Amino acid sequence: MPLNLPNILTLLRVAAIPLLVVLFYLSPPIATWGCAAIFTLAAITDWLDGWLARRAGLVTAFGAFLDPVADKLIVATALVLLAERYDDWFITAAACVVIGREIVVSALREWMAQLGHRASVAVNTIAKFKTALQMIAITVLLAQLPGTATPLLLMGEVLLLIAVVLTLWSMIVYLQAFYRVVKEKDGSA
Repeated sequence: MPLNLPNILTLLRVAAIPLLVVLFYLSPPIATWGCAAIFTLAAITDWLDGWLARRAGLVTAFGAFLDPVADKLIVATALVLLAERYDDWFITAAACVVIGREIVVSALREWMAQLGHRASVAVNTIAKFKTALQMIAITVLLAQLPGTATPLLLMGEVLLLIAVVLTLWSMIVYLQAFYRVVKEKDGSA
């Protein structure tokens, strides 16, 4: 396991998950602003580690494996925490959709890799935009005091709604690519 700067940043993102959970259960404003700060740093390191790895030629198999896992773990954790905080059907449904999509797409990628078509389900532009909106929405929602209705809360919810729509759209794109490959394989058998 090569420990270069991008991989260290990814490992720090994983290590931030327990800190996120602990901060969440403290009293506001530590809980709200602390969680938002940790999640913001995680989002920045998500972008930074990939940029550094590509720019400096530090791409490793370990980093390629761990980076998406770290992203999914911290996003899933934050969404579960938000579902608890808000006790709201929309936040809960959004969390289920996002987490469910990540499981489906991860399974698709694994299956496509076994079929020799991993590139067919490579990250697309929709998914990148979805991730950016999702990170902003989660940060905004983590920063809110429970039980307060503010324009920032509405913005967080709207951004999360758009992220959920893009989540479903990107999953459909991946499923279509999967279907084409399977149909091609079945037709050539």
